[in-house]
This record gives sequence, structure tokens and C-alpha cells, in this order.
Amino acid sequence: MTYIIAEPCVDLLDKACIEECPVDCIYEGNRMLYIHPDECVDCGACEPVCPVEAIFYEDDVPEEWASFTDANYKFFEELGSPGGASKLGKIETDAPFVASLPPKETEH
Repeated sequence: MTYIIAEPCVDLLDKACIEECPVDCIYEGNRMLYIHPDECVDCGACEPVCPVEAIFYEDDVPEEWASFTDANYKFFEELGSPGGASKLGKIETDAPFVASLPPKETEH
């Protein structure tokens, strides 16, 4: 089991969770952040610092955002397990499901 980042993160990328993660397992995609399922130690440090409450324990992802669980795993299919997000920086791609979502309206 791991933590999953869901829909509220799309096009927001706040990154407070990255700073809080003790094992550097939160990767930045083009439109959202992803938690590596094999690198996450399930400490939960990321969850309370998310300003939009986008992070859930895998079993607790709300039904309307269930597709984000699969998207999180798919993001790492080609990437594998690099052993830390900070050495890679932003990855200019997203899981296909996330890439296909319409852009969110942003406040100006």
C-alpha cells in the first residue's frame, strides 16, 4: 500500500508534500505530483501538509477519484524506481489518464 495523490493536485503542484517527505518519493510530473509506490514508506508526513487535501492512503481514495490510483502506478511503469525524485527533477510527462484531463481553470 502507498499514498495516492488525486484530482485536487492536477494543475496545482503546490509541492509542500515534497518538502515534508523524508524519503524523497514524490515525483513531479507535467501536471501533477505522484508518489512512488515502491519508495513510499507509508509514514503519512505528506498528507497533512497538502493545502488542497489531495493525498490519501490508497484504501481511502474517494470513489470519484479512484482512477488516480491506477494513474499513480502507471506513471512509474516506464520510469521504474530511480531511488529518489530530487535527482530527476520535473518529469515532462504524466500518466495517460492525467494527461487527457481538461486543463483546470486557474484564478488570476
